[in-house]
Amino acid sequence: MTLWRGRDPLILASQSRARQMLLANAGLRCEAVPAEIDERGAQQASGLLAPGEIAALLAREKALWVSARHSRGYVIGADQTLALEQRLFSKPAGRAQAAEQLRDLAGRSHELHSAVAVARDGKILFEGVAVARMTMRQLSGAEIRAYLDEAGEAVTSSVGAYQLEGLGVHLFERIEGDHFTILGLPLLPLLAFLRGERLLGV
Repeated sequence: MTLWRGRDPLILASQSRARQMLLANAGLRCEAVPAEIDERGAQQASGLLAPGEIAALLAREKALWVSARHSRGYVIGADQTLALEQRLFSKPAGRAQAAEQLRDLAGRSHELHSAVAVARDGKILFEGVAVARMTMRQLSGAEIRAYLDEAGEAVTSSVGAYQLEGLGVHLFERIEGDHFTILGLPLLPLLAFLRGERLLGV
């Protein structure tokens, strides 16, 4: 089943399984075409420091890169940043760095800034940023080691070394924000835009 009513296919400028799942569960089939951009280079060249602005920039860049190569399709770009006060986190390079990130986040609140942009014919038609506030519980060294043992290589695939839809949920005591934002795609404002464009069947 698909609710998509567009003449051309919906394209997601990402290989993120979580984002693909969110769109599929909402009845939207899409083609995944990852954007080949230098994210860190684009961020540094922009001079932006605010995590929400960085996420928005990268979402736009991804959407525009793919749109330039698929001129007739609606392209969704998305990005997410994790900020602990003024510090921005990247995906951990391995177990040791994952453990370090968890030690830094434990017992504190951090923010996830999730951005979405829609492009068509090389132009941005819509963009938005949503924020979720995540409070991780206090974690002992033994608890961090046990989590890393159980989660395995998956800890290196997400910033902060956790996936809330999986074992990462055990790390938290409080979450403020919607599920879609946490998984990296502000879905409700995206769907509102697509309905406004008469691209959805409901």
